[in-house]
Formats: sequence, structure tokens, C-alpha cells
Amino acid sequence: MSTVASSILAKHDIVETALASGHFSTFFKVVQIAELTGAFKGRSPLTVFAPTDGAFRKLPEGVLDALLKDKVRLSSLIKSHVLPSKLMSQDMTTRLSKTLEGNMLDVVCENGVVKVNDAKVTKADILSTNGVIHAIDSVMILAA
Repeated sequence: MSTVASSILAKHDIVETALASGHFSTFFKVVQIAELTGAFKGRSPLTVFAPTDGAFRKLPEGVLDALLKDKVRLSSLIKSHVLPSKLMSQDMTTRLSKTLEGNMLDVVCENGVVKVNDAKVTKADILSTNGVIHAIDSVMILAA
């Protein structure tokens, strides 16, 4: 099925799509705490490199708890996982992409494996009505 046809068939926004998948509950709990849910429900096409629940479990002990207590840093962390445009896997080549936070992501595709900074894309092209989600295997923590 082509990307255009798949996009037309998408019936839910990014938040609804992610929660229905059952793999991103921690990420969207963090989005809710940071009061950014509305940004993921808007009309603008977004690309979300969403850490899976397993990615959050790999964080060192105490890191997530510390982030949850600092809304500014939490918001920055979330925005650093989001591009302000729709980027499908077939369009991912070696390039730098600017996030909503303003930092650059190094997107590299080698031998069919896509990496974003040091995170590996484990499932690509999860379509929604307002963008696309790519599951990643680690949380891209920003320097404090």
C-alpha cells in the first residue's frame, strides 16, 4: 500500500494512534505531564521519534523521576523528539533535521537500519491523521 493511500486511511491523531499501539504509554504520559498533548493533536504534520516503553525502562535509575519534576526540561526533551514536518522512512537518508526544540537530529540510514542520533528506529511509518510516528529504542536525553 502506498504512503498516500495509507495516510488517507489513518483515522486517529498522533496521540490516539500511539496509545492504541500499546508501546508508547510512558512517552505520552510524559507528554501529558508536560502539558503538550494539544501539540500532538493539532493539524500540522509532525514526525515523532517516540521512545517505546522499553526505551524508558533503559534509562538509569532516577532519571525519569528527575525529568518528571522539571517541566521545562521535560518539555525540551519531548520537543527534541519531534520534527515539524512529515518524514517517512523512504525519505530518511543521511541528513540533519531540526526539531521543534531547535536542536538538530542526525538521521542516518545504512544497510536498511535507520538511526536518529544514537537511537535505532525499531518500527517506522506508524501513520496518523496529522503525521507519522517512528518507534525508537532509546530516549534521546539532552545535555543539562
